[in-house]
Amino acid sequence: MGEVTELFVVMLVIAAGAFAPLGYFIYKFTQTNAKPFGETEPHGDSPSVINDLAEKVIGMIKGFAGSK
Repeated sequence: MGEVTELFVVMLVIAAGAFAPLGYFIYKFTQTNAKPFGETEPHGDSPSVINDLAEKVIGMIKGFAGSK
């Protein structure tokens, strides 16, 4: 019977560790007006070299596809 109790305790510890990040996220989400990560800047507003390069490549591909 001791094996079952030990197994139960081990499983309980594993479950607590597995669900701790979810509980922490829910805790943070309920704080600060449902903004778990605080004030984040909107996507697309900050300039990026990668985004500029991707836009140029997409424009070139559209140009090649439109000319054929």
